[in-house]
Amino acid sequence: MNAGQSRYGYVFVSGYTLLLLAFGLLPTLYAIYLAFTRNGAFVGFDNFVRVFGDYRFLPAVAHVALYVVYWLVSLIIFVVILALIVHAVRVRWLGNAARFLFYIPGAIAGASSVLLWLFVLDPSVSPVSALLKSMGYDSLVSVVAVGNLPVVFTVIAFWAGAGGWIVIMYGALNNISGDIMEAARIDGAGPVQTAWHIQLPMLTKWISYMGIMSLAAGTQLFVEPKILAQATKNVVPEDYSLNQLAYLYAFRQNDFSGSAAISIVLLVVALGLSTIFIFRGRLFDSE
Repeated sequence: MNAGQSRYGYVFVSGYTLLLLAFGLLPTLYAIYLAFTRNGAFVGFDNFVRVFGDYRFLPAVAHVALYVVYWLVSLIIFVVILALIVHAVRVRWLGNAARFLFYIPGAIAGASSVLLWLFVLDPSVSPVSALLKSMGYDSLVSVVAVGNLPVVFTVIAFWAGAGGWIVIMYGALNNISGDIMEAARIDGAGPVQTAWHIQLPMLTKWISYMGIMSLAAGTQLFVEPKILAQATKNVVPEDYSLNQLAYLYAFRQNDFSGSAAISIVLLVVALGLSTIFIFRGRLFDSE
């Protein structure tokens, strides 16, 4: 790469770098400062101890953890399966149509997606009201009971986010050498054997990347419970998720240090789990 090309490269990444500094690194550093201080005085881990002792903290942790487990497991299993199916379809127009349909939900903003699902989950107006009533639900309040929320949020998140990942996985499958696929067919491997022994191992890095990005999004659960809380007059509690609890600390209790402590906990957990995905998935290993 010559000097001119290098300069163009720096120009292209400069915008992202500035935004990363302004809205990523600097707010993180400020949150770390707030988490270890109160009213400008250093207090060590006191803010964390106080937050951990809050009766709302552990339930919020359990809610987010259960949702993230459901979300990641369903995403990894069903996205990979659907991507393999779409890739296996040989009819060109059908494959293109399927990819287009998968992508549409991801084009809808998060808040709009939740509003749409308010109608889907309300047995009185839902297009699947017969199914909901057969399961014993006769109102929106019964559907979004606290015990059902991890599954409800998983369905909403999967509908909104899985399509884009299916398209990405489909592109990764297209990058697998045709010679390798042909050799597998010559050796007598069927579709299932080919998927299990060849395609899935070659998708490991992409699956790890999907896990990291989805984990980061899943731990930030806020919009969905917030809107459902407003729609059900707080049947869904306002402190259901850790992000909601941090919001209450900052803007209801005027305790920005406690809010920052919760944010740092989320950051550390997300980074730790992402590290597992990176090393288990050999994300940065050279070919």
